Order: sequence, then structure tokens, then C-alpha cells
Amino acid sequence: MIKSTLHMLEPKLITFFKKYGYTKSDFVKDILSGLSVAIVALPLAMAIAIASNLPPERGLFTAIVAGFLISALGGSRFQIGGPTAAFIVTVATVAMKHGYEGLVLATSIAGILLIIMAFVKAGELIKFIPYPVITGFTSGIALLILFSQLKDFFGLPIENMPPDFIEKLVLYVQNLHLANPVAVAVAVISIIVIFFMKTNYPRIPGPIVVVVLSALAVYLFGLPIETIESRFGEIPSMLPSPSLPDISFEKIRAVFPDAVTIAVLAAIESLLSAVVADGMAGTKHKPNTELFAQGVANIGSSMFGGLPATGAIARTATNIKAGAVSPISGILHAVWLLVFMLLLSPFIVKVPLAALSGILIVIAWNMSEIKHIKSIMKAPRADRAVLFITFALTVLVDLNFAIQTGISLAAILFINSMMKSTKIRSYDEEEETDDPDSINKKIVPESVEVYEIQGPLFFGIAEKLIDALTNMEITPKVFILRLRLVPMIDAAGLHAIDTVHERLKNRGSTLILSGVNRDVNKYIHKTGLDKRIGEDNILDHIDKALNRASYLIDNI
Repeated sequence: MIKSTLHMLEPKLITFFKKYGYTKSDFVKDILSGLSVAIVALPLAMAIAIASNLPPERGLFTAIVAGFLISALGGSRFQIGGPTAAFIVTVATVAMKHGYEGLVLATSIAGILLIIMAFVKAGELIKFIPYPVITGFTSGIALLILFSQLKDFFGLPIENMPPDFIEKLVLYVQNLHLANPVAVAVAVISIIVIFFMKTNYPRIPGPIVVVVLSALAVYLFGLPIETIESRFGEIPSMLPSPSLPDISFEKIRAVFPDAVTIAVLAAIESLLSAVVADGMAGTKHKPNTELFAQGVANIGSSMFGGLPATGAIARTATNIKAGAVSPISGILHAVWLLVFMLLLSPFIVKVPLAALSGILIVIAWNMSEIKHIKSIMKAPRADRAVLFITFALTVLVDLNFAIQTGISLAAILFINSMMKSTKIRSYDEEEETDDPDSINKKIVPESVEVYEIQGPLFFGIAEKLIDALTNMEITPKVFILRLRLVPMIDAAGLHAIDTVHERLKNRGSTLILSGVNRDVNKYIHKTGLDKRIGEDNILDHIDKALNRASYLIDNI
């Protein structure tokens, strides 16, 4: 047991070294790719922290500590971890409700939850979250990020921003006349530069160009615009000493719902990023190992004054495109960030907040899932409903509630679809087919009724079965229920068969089960249903069932 668990959680770094080894040439490639990713991560980490209403160094601490741990312990060969835009709304809300200490506690609890998810092998289950739910809340987060940046985009002198979307919209409209033209110009130029670099010089990260040019403009021309320095002061040049938050039962209970949100979002985001990396590089990640690393990284980040962390799709893609060989590149990206913070902090504080808002608006656009929304619009109506409800709840209510509601609604609609696809019909309704076991090609004795279930026999169809088989005007002497097309059965399905058996028995009729497969038969025996129905009345083929029915009629 311990050996299998250790194998399951073995980092991809160790797996890679065992399988491929590591050369000096590989190390040089990883150094250069790590540098490329660090250049991309530097402005993003600060921008994400600021957008979360926290000092920019919190984002840098997260990128360094969590980025190191995720690459060192993770299950993806190329995954880059750190703060991501998907967390902005959640982090800002938690920090507003519980303060930064509450956010640290929630992040630590989320890390523990992620580690538990790894041990119970939940990595494989995340993929079952419906696609419209993921698209809906990702698009909703994108819109919330966009709105969170309008204050700095327009340079509005608003001190306290309300968390509610509608209240925020009203406040923007009321203060729009106070917009700073210089801030608007810097933000617009920043967006144009990012798209220009992506189109014409894709190998040069647009955000770092924006950060350098905008900081130089502020330094050289003294632009009347708010900067990191004017709002937050100096950035520390080293990591803080590790510390643990104050823990009490009341505090844990207060932040636990938010911790669950952080854990679920981190799991989804990191595994999606790992899947994208696999598609780009032809690799295969270890999902439970990745969850374990995310858990350790979030605990580590919280201890060093950071934010929640997860796998970052854009930075992971940059890592692959830059020629990374192994997880060492991700480790080195964290080292490079530490060097940048040590050497460049006096320059970093000159970056205008409007430039960072432009960077995040581009990220919000990339997160908006426009292409995916268009494809879902061509999908069945149920998928469209799930998408829009999840999106609306994410924007107007709460991310946690939106995910729960979206998954619940998708599950209900799926059950409804399964109920519609599962058919219960008599042999009189059976269509002519080439099936040699079609009941229309058999001789059915008088006083025998044959019904067939086509599809899974689960709680959604159980009452339908009871109604169909016990509300007949004339009760046959023998009732054959064909289960050959029933791939699975649950407790409600077993109870329905038991109920049908008892009601038929009370009317002097006998129930015969035909075509029972191995899995269904296993649960029939486990629940003792075979003893109540009778072993002789549970058969694997319709011919045997019809012979049994004839025998019962002749001997009644």
C-alpha cells in the first residue's frame, strides 16, 4: 500500500531522470527556457496580486515559492505554477471578508484539501466536471477581471471598490468623468503593444515590453499617473521568513467554504494546464501527483506571504515553446524571479498601474472562451442553459455557488437525458430487427408478458419501471423482464425489481429475469434479491426464460 502510494506520488522530475537522464546541454536549455518564463511571469505575478487588492510582492512570493514546489514535486513535465488570473476574484473577496490572515489560513486549508484529493485519487475525477460549467465560470471570471481593472485603466480616484458587480458598475459610471487621460493612454498603448508583439514578434513576451517601456516613460517624463511605488511603496528584495497563521476553530469554520473554492479551482486549473501541456508536447501527466504538488505549493506559498497558486496555462505554454527539457526549467524560473526581485525592485516600483491593468485586460480577453462559447451555442439546449446560468451566477453571485449550481444543474439535465434514453417496452412494441433474439421471433406462451429495458436501470428510471409493470389491467401468470441491454443497476433499480416482484407475487404472478449480465447479477446476489425471486427465475437468455415460463404455466 505504502509502496504503491509513493509510486503514485513520485514527482515527474524523478520519473524523467530515471527514464532519460540529464545532460549539460539539457541544463542549458532549461536555464534559457526558465529565463523566458520568468520574464513572462514577473509582470503577471505583480498584476494579479494588485488586481486582488494586495501588494505586488505577494504575487512575486507566490511565483517563487509555489513555482519552485510545483515544478519540483508535480506530475507534469512542463507545468509552471504561480498566481493566476482565475484566482483574482476569489482572493480579493476572501481578503476583503477575512483580511490577509484569513486568506493565508484559507490557502493553507486548500493545500491540505488538495493533498487529501491526491491520496483519494481524485485527479481522475476532475475531468468529469461538465465542459459548459468550466466554460461558464471561466468566462464569468474573465468579465469580473475586466471590471476589476477599469479603475486603474481609467485612473479613477476610487478608494474602496465594492465586491458586487452591479455596485461596481454603478460606481464606475458615476466616476467616469474623473478619468485620467494619461492613464487611459498608457493602458490603451499597453494593450496595443501586447497584441503587436504577439503578431509580429511572438518570441518576445509582450507584457515585459509593456512593463519596461511604461516604467521608463514614468521615470524619464514624470507622467502624472499612479505607479506601484505611489500606491504600495517599496518592494522587498528578499523573501520573508516563513510563518504560520493564527489558527482557531472559529477561524477555520469561517474560511472553510472559501478554502474549498480555492482547492477546487486550483485542481481544475492545474489539471487543465497539464492537459494543455500534454497536447503541446506529447507527454502524459500524473494527475494525483500534480494535485499533491499543488497542495504542498499552496501551503508553502501561504507560509511565505503569498497567494493561492495553481498551474498557469500561458506560462506553461511559454515554457514548452522556449525549449524546456524537464521540470528543472520550472524550478529555474522561480530562481530567476528571485534574482529579478533582488536586483530590479527599485525599477519595478516605477511600473504604472494602468500598464498592469492593460496586461490583465488582455488576459481577461484570452480567458473569455469566445471560441468555446460559440461551439457550445451549437450544442443541445441543456448545455447552453448550464453555460449561461453558471456564467450569470459567477458574475452576479459567487464563484463557489456558481460551480455547485452548474454541476448540479448539469447532473440533473444528464439524468433527465438518461431517463429519456432508457426505454421500457413490451414485445408488442418491439420493432422488427435482424436480432436473432428479438422476441418477435420467439414463441411466447399465453398468459406470459415480456417487457424489455433498454439502458441503465438507475434511480431516475426506477419509478417508471414500477409504474409500467404494476399498473397493467390484466396481470399475466408469468412476467419476463429482459435485462440484456441493461449495462448497470443501482440500489434504486434493485429496489424497483424487488417491488415489482412482490406486487406480482401478491397477484399470483411470477417474475422472471432474462439476459442478466455478470455485473447486474453480482448486485442481485449481494442484496439477496436472488433468494426472493428464486435462482431458477434468473436466467441469462430469453430462450431459457421462455422455457421456464412454459414450465411454470404447465405446473400452476
